[in-house]
Amino acid sequence: MGQKSMIDQTAFERLLFWLNPDRDKAAEKYEAVRHRLVEIFASRGFPDAELLADDTIDRVTLKVEKIMEGWVGDPAYYFLGVARKVILERKRFPSVVLPPPPPDDDEQERREREDQCLERCLALRPQGDRELILEYVDGNKKQRQEQADRLGITPNALRIRIYQIKKAIRPCVKQCCNEDALQRNHMPQLVI
Repeated sequence: MGQKSMIDQTAFERLLFWLNPDRDKAAEKYEAVRHRLVEIFASRGFPDAELLADDTIDRVTLKVEKIMEGWVGDPAYYFLGVARKVILERKRFPSVVLPPPPPDDDEQERREREDQCLERCLALRPQGDRELILEYVDGNKKQRQEQADRLGITPNALRIRIYQIKKAIRPCVKQCCNEDALQRNHMPQLVI
């Protein structure tokens, strides 16, 4: 098993000195470089931009002793070059993204109760409202535009109608969920 390189205080001090011999200015430069790296990774859609920025800085820190003597110009450019390589690595070997864990049983039950209450409350609405909101929720932007065209209204007017239907349904769903929770809490418990 390979030994992972560790960044020690001496290597970090060397990095700061390379950024600027004045300690305060070096700290400012370090923060500016790190901030820029985070921006670069985030702009390329990496959700772990801060982690990648730190990885880039660690890689430079491990090599700074070799590069600082021959380097001419702003050290920030070296960081950008390493960041470019990190991006290429990430594209070539993307990390495995695990799906979110399944909801726990309580959360699953709560969602099922909300869905049942929503169905009950929708059933109390006029059929036109039910059809309108179900088509709207299932549709994408183009389908919603077509829906508005069929109704002879603007997409904004359609959104307002949907908002009004949701506003009317929301208290019903909340009351239904509260009643359901009360019933569950007052049910006699089976003792074995």
